[in-house]
Amino acid sequence: MDDSSSLGKVSSSTESVATVTSEEFVLVQSSSASSPQGSEGRPRLKMSWNGSDQLEKAMEEVLDDDDEVKVEKSCVEQMEKHKEPESRVPETQPAEACPAPSSPSVIEEDSVQFNKLSYLGCTWVKAPRNEAEAQRAMATLRAESAIPIPITLHVPCGPDGSVRIVDQASGTEIASFPIYKVLFCARGREGSVESDCFSFTESYRSSEDFQIHVFSCHIKEAVSRILYSFSTAFRRSSQRADIRDTALSGPPDGDLYTFTVSLEIREDDGKGNYNPVPKDRDKFYFKLRQGVQKKVLVSVQQMCNKELGIERCFGMLLSPGQKVCNSDMHLLDMESMGKSSDGKAYIITGTWNPNMAAFQPLNEDTPKDKQVYMTVAVDLVVTEVVEPVRFLLETLVRVYPSNERFWYFSRKTFSETFYLKLRQQAADRVSQSDAVYEVVSLQREAERNIEERDQVTSLNEEEDIDEDSDSEISSGTGDVSKDCPEKILESWGGLLTRWHGNLSTRPKGLPSLVRSGIPEPLRAEVWQLLAGCHDNHDLLEQYRILITKDSAQESVITRDIHRTFPAHDYFKESDGDGQDSLYKICKAYSVYDEEIGYCQGQSFLAAVLLLHMPEEQAFCVLVKIMYDYGLRTLYKNNFEDLHCKFYQLEKLMQEQLPDLWAHFQELNLEAHMYASQWFLTLFTAKFPLCMVFHITDLLLCEGLSIIFNVALALLKTSKEDLLQADFEGALKFFRVQLPKRYRAAENARRLMEQACNIKVPTKKLKKFEKEYQTLRESQLQQEDPIDRYQRENRRLQEASMRLEQENDDLAHELVTSKIALRNDLDQAEDKADVLNKELLSTKQRLVETEEEKRRQEEETAQLKEVFRRELEKAEMEIKKTTAIIAEYKQICSQLSTRLEKQQAATKEELDIVRNKVMGCEHCRELFSPLGSLQASSPGSDRTTSEPLDEEKDGLKEQLRQLELELAQTKLQLVEAKCRIQELEHQRGVLMTEIQAAKNSWFSKTLGSLKSSASSSSSSTSQTPSSPKDGPA
Repeated sequence: MDDSSSLGKVSSSTESVATVTSEEFVLVQSSSASSPQGSEGRPRLKMSWNGSDQLEKAMEEVLDDDDEVKVEKSCVEQMEKHKEPESRVPETQPAEACPAPSSPSVIEEDSVQFNKLSYLGCTWVKAPRNEAEAQRAMATLRAESAIPIPITLHVPCGPDGSVRIVDQASGTEIASFPIYKVLFCARGREGSVESDCFSFTESYRSSEDFQIHVFSCHIKEAVSRILYSFSTAFRRSSQRADIRDTALSGPPDGDLYTFTVSLEIREDDGKGNYNPVPKDRDKFYFKLRQGVQKKVLVSVQQMCNKELGIERCFGMLLSPGQKVCNSDMHLLDMESMGKSSDGKAYIITGTWNPNMAAFQPLNEDTPKDKQVYMTVAVDLVVTEVVEPVRFLLETLVRVYPSNERFWYFSRKTFSETFYLKLRQQAADRVSQSDAVYEVVSLQREAERNIEERDQVTSLNEEEDIDEDSDSEISSGTGDVSKDCPEKILESWGGLLTRWHGNLSTRPKGLPSLVRSGIPEPLRAEVWQLLAGCHDNHDLLEQYRILITKDSAQESVITRDIHRTFPAHDYFKESDGDGQDSLYKICKAYSVYDEEIGYCQGQSFLAAVLLLHMPEEQAFCVLVKIMYDYGLRTLYKNNFEDLHCKFYQLEKLMQEQLPDLWAHFQELNLEAHMYASQWFLTLFTAKFPLCMVFHITDLLLCEGLSIIFNVALALLKTSKEDLLQADFEGALKFFRVQLPKRYRAAENARRLMEQACNIKVPTKKLKKFEKEYQTLRESQLQQEDPIDRYQRENRRLQEASMRLEQENDDLAHELVTSKIALRNDLDQAEDKADVLNKELLSTKQRLVETEEEKRRQEEETAQLKEVFRRELEKAEMEIKKTTAIIAEYKQICSQLSTRLEKQQAATKEELDIVRNKVMGCEHCRELFSPLGSLQASSPGSDRTTSEPLDEEKDGLKEQLRQLELELAQTKLQLVEAKCRIQELEHQRGVLMTEIQAAKNSWFSKTLGSLKSSASSSSSSTSQTPSSPKDGPA
């Protein structure tokens, strides 16, 4: 193999490598003496060969602390493969028996040798595959290592080899580790002091103990080469392990690659943003809305083996249904593709229009008794692989109306693991970077492990049958079916409708339906209605405040939540959503109920509620159960009420199960030995969830007395087994066998039917309670007064200490409150002073404003008066002008009439004269045929025509004067109208200036009015005189 090409290949790859073998580690439990450091601070490296005692060895090198080791610089030696037969040193040979360096005792195997390395030491780690913890370990050992040890490291080339650490000075093998026990390799961060360091973790003695060994390399660039050698060894080891585990004979050049493919669906929120759709908390199906535009995001991340480069996505396909044909898949529009921000995953985004006819099954409201599958596939073009690789995901979805609102129970991504097996096609090529592969197989993790799951299932069935085993059932086990017959759902639907119509009273028929069990999809709603906290907004707001406060019991709560329902997926992950919500509920209740606080067992009840509703509502129901149902009284007064419950249970056993009660009396088996968890945790700690949920149904409906019904039913069904058991056997039966019997849902259903049929009269319970009180008082009277007083004194001392603590807390709170109130009061006074000053200034401004208003009102009144006078004056001018015009019109009319009459009279006279002249023969000759007067003697003619011409000229002159007067009158009329319009315009401008200006407009307006008045008077003076005065 070419070292240079390998080094270049590794420099661009990931800087941490982990093994992928599926082997189980069978290791020897380490003792307290097996610490990673000796008494003198020298590193001690120990390992075990697959847990075998015969092959186990422990090698230790005594190092001389006084000798100083000089570090020499040199390049990394190339890999040397030794072809001669290999022989191992016997595992039992001690380290002190090694020969001198001149003749090394360890015959080297087929491995890669690295010189000029320094060993910095080892330490314990809890998370062997956590890179952050590896970085911390490298930083710590780099800082603390005063004298590094020069060593030579041998990394095997085959799957059966071992990683060997050899002392460079003496040539002695310090330790060796089989490659399958090396779990993880990492290098220091680039740019840090540890950039020339690398480390690997190995399992040490037991499955819970891991050591990390840290080395430094004198040439920083060689670290990548070393990690590549580890990666090659891991890959070959994992191939050998896969072949051995699956018992399949694959080709020698086959290679297995693991990918994690995640699916996320986002919906348009109507604002242009796309938000992830919620998933169901139990079945993890996607909750989609009808008719809403969606985006599909597929993330592909390679988890192990040599990194394969993804060039592009050939296409994203989607189809409704499961196990669909390729022809039924529909291509989505690609929006984006490329690597994620951290470069670890390849993300493909496609747009999905659900309104298309092909996606109709995924766009219809899904019935409650049905489920819809959706298939998404991506075809990826992978570097060095001949054909595209298709990753196909199948998931459940439910479609809801477009206006549906969801509780976002789970935000976990839907992901599947795929195993891609490739075969090298070009066998003649040496360099792996140039190899071309073809796909041998592509399997899901579920398909790959189906045989193992069948074996596990068969083993579980055998464990179910074998109830005599000592293993206890884990809390939170059992699946609860959400399927329910339609008739029952219809009955519940009608009942809930009536209940919501009248929330003050429970509807009729509710107890009978609850005894049969509340349908799983309705439990959240019905539990809140039964507890009476469906609309308790005050308690919800109080919860949001409580979670921000500190609790004195946080450490106890943190310890308990890790042990609550460890078998359930929702609470399995440390620091997951389930444990986080459970921690907040328990912490909030411990602050809310200061008298009781948090008690062990509350976390189980809170977990049951949290599986059905969000944490706010779960907290409200928990408070109601503790207070209204009386569960918190069991924790008070040194569990006095709980002991009363035990007495009542034993009395009920004496009446209904006398032979079993007598047997328990013979064994001295008391109720508190087996029934404590029944009362304190309401059967939630050990029994399967299907039974726990049904008990919670009855508890919220009928009260705390239902515990007696369930307890008696358990004792009746187990009577025969308990009668044959001794003391230890009975306790073991209650602890182990009894919960296992009800893992089957049918067994739990029959038990709950029997519990509902058992009669536990309330009067009888009260009678037993009085007997217990009487018995308790008699016991107190019979005991030694000194003991009684001492106990009472202790109780009073505890109460006094508690009260003193409460008093101190209250005093501290009072002082704090006083200081806060004093600060608030000072701030309020300062604010009041500021407000008073503002009030005074506001009053002053108000007075000034009112004065200004009054002054402006006076000016406005004056202006109005001026305008009124000017308007009256203008109106008088208009009237005067109108009268003049009317007179002129009348005169002109009279003159016209007079002229017309005169013309008519003159014409008549002229005709008469003409007729007379024409009648006279002597005068006829004076006129022409056309009527014109002929020339005659000057004397006679002049005397006749002169009067007529003078009269005619006078009339014409008078007519000309009248026309001139008429034209002047019309001109004056037009000028008057223009002045009227000008006055109206000035009036409008003045009104506008009055509204706009408040200070300096008065003088300007008076000036404009004076100018307009002077102009109007001058124009009036220039107006010609009326016709009555005669022409000028």
